[in-house]
Amino acid sequence: MTAGIMIAIGLTGLFVGGEMLVRGAVTIAKAYGLPPMVIGLTLVGFGTSTPELVTSVQAALSGSAGIAIGNVVGSNIGNILLILGVSAMLLPLAVARDALRRDGSVMIAATLALLGVVLFGEITRWIGVGFVTALAAYLFVVFRSVSKTKETSDAVVYEKEAAAIPGPDLGLSAAIGVAVVGLIATIIGARLLVDGAISVAEFAGISETVIGLTVVAIGTSMPELVTAVIAVRKGQGDVAIGNVIGSNLFNVMGIVGVTALIHPVTVPVEIATFDIWVLLGASVLLIGFARTGWTISRLEGGAFLVAYLGYFGFLLMQ
Repeated sequence: MTAGIMIAIGLTGLFVGGEMLVRGAVTIAKAYGLPPMVIGLTLVGFGTSTPELVTSVQAALSGSAGIAIGNVVGSNIGNILLILGVSAMLLPLAVARDALRRDGSVMIAATLALLGVVLFGEITRWIGVGFVTALAAYLFVVFRSVSKTKETSDAVVYEKEAAAIPGPDLGLSAAIGVAVVGLIATIIGARLLVDGAISVAEFAGISETVIGLTVVAIGTSMPELVTAVIAVRKGQGDVAIGNVIGSNLFNVMGIVGVTALIHPVTVPVEIATFDIWVLLGASVLLIGFARTGWTISRLEGGAFLVAYLGYFGFLLMQ
């Protein structure tokens, strides 16, 4: 099987498998009476990040640190500049103020923590423990906060995220089957994607880090893109923003944390010297745009897209 075919099949497996896993998990959660707010806060954010998680773990176990870390950093950059850029060009995105004030601040803090770890040069198991613990604490605090005041804008956004999951209603047995098949497809897709990406990097003389930041990162971000576009078509721009911020939080604290727990990772020098700073800049820009009139306009969305195309082009010239 050629590397190109492996990447194509791998990306398809990640996209289809991720969608099936999220749809099945959300249906199961609803069947057991889990509130929509909790589903949106946990399952949707973590579920759409499953392709990144499985891919980063597979890459770390294969000794491909550039793909493991590049996938997370590249996905977070793409979530902001590409996905929100496309979404805002389709429809100006209204911002949920309560959610942005809290979750946006935590996203910046998590990005700064990742910056410190990247500059340190190695993501150890103890760092992984710290990240996963921080994620658990964050979810606990948010759940306590929004469960006491269910009518706040952030609670409403979480409920909308749960409702934004596409697809027909499923019975419980069918939902379990869909979730299991989705998980298997995601794992196989990640394996094929990582192997194909490594082969392409070796053949073309491109670093694994660049492959991780571009092809792999974009591919694993497809579930977030689908969720954002569906939300925009429903006129729910706040869901698109909430999904991106939530996904970026899960990517940093959850995916980097779990990956390091399974296999410590040495950070490629190029990420420490350039890409992590692009991520920090994009994160700050997102907060800045969101706070100007509490809307991300089409013009600001266009600025996101131009910035992403410039970044993508710069990587390909390396």
